Amino acid sequence: MAQGSYYVPHQARWPIVGSIGLFLMVSGFANWMNGGNTAGIGPWMAAAGAATVILMMFGWFADVIRESEQGLYNSKVDASFRQGMIWFIFSEVMFFAAFFGALFYARMFAVPWLGGAGTGAMTNELLYPGFQATWPTNGPANVGGEFQTVPAFDVPLINTLILLTSGWTITMAHWALKKMNRAALVFWMLATAALGAIFLFYQVEEYIHAYQDLGLTLGSGIYGSTFFMLTGFHGMHVTVGTIMLLVIAFRCMKGHFKPDHHFGFEAVAWYWHFVDVVWLGLFLFVYVV
Repeated sequence: MAQGSYYVPHQARWPIVGSIGLFLMVSGFANWMNGGNTAGIGPWMAAAGAATVILMMFGWFADVIRESEQGLYNSKVDASFRQGMIWFIFSEVMFFAAFFGALFYARMFAVPWLGGAGTGAMTNELLYPGFQATWPTNGPANVGGEFQTVPAFDVPLINTLILLTSGWTITMAHWALKKMNRAALVFWMLATAALGAIFLFYQVEEYIHAYQDLGLTLGSGIYGSTFFMLTGFHGMHVTVGTIMLLVIAFRCMKGHFKPDHHFGFEAVAWYWHFVDVVWLGLFLFVYVV
């Protein structure tokens, strides 16, 4: 390809496949959690959607990898990829900012108003005269039932250390790539993916403990819903990131990437560092404070 030319990708089926998968997954989870008349199909719809999204990821990755290895991408395409990844991560920042904002609003404004603070005095006297504005709360009239919070300095602290360590291992992998030490590169990439998998294992264990032993569920008032929305969506991002780490690790095994041409690696590293930073915010504002 001439250096001045610009590669225009062929028409891909993967965007529509991904849209269908996301629609099935979200619809299935919504149906499952709300217990509608067709709640029995909710888990199956969610599983089918998740499988479709994973299929889309591997299929789309395969197309991009093939095009990259065929030399179809030049510096202009590389620049557009970088810009696209920057905007994608920015959109993810805004996504989590909305949920952190909901947590802040509920804790700092809505709950105190329901307890009679400020202009909410009339609301408290008419609707919930016995409501105590404490955090975490199960809502007025004990609507969320009794529950306990997850101790911050237990599994959440372990998961924090795991993600911080994974940020270091992927940085070591980047340095190994720049030095063209292929064995060290593969080792550190697999170590990072393994740490991501361990994080997910502990999060599943935490969820089981919360539901079975602590009474903390999605229905446990505003605290329960924001807790599982924030940690659950973060867990989904860790899952996607772990899959991408494995794909990059396998590419490294096959000899892909060079010190001056490895944006596929960098994009996944950017994403993983973003996941690390979001978790630090979660650990502080959801578990500790």
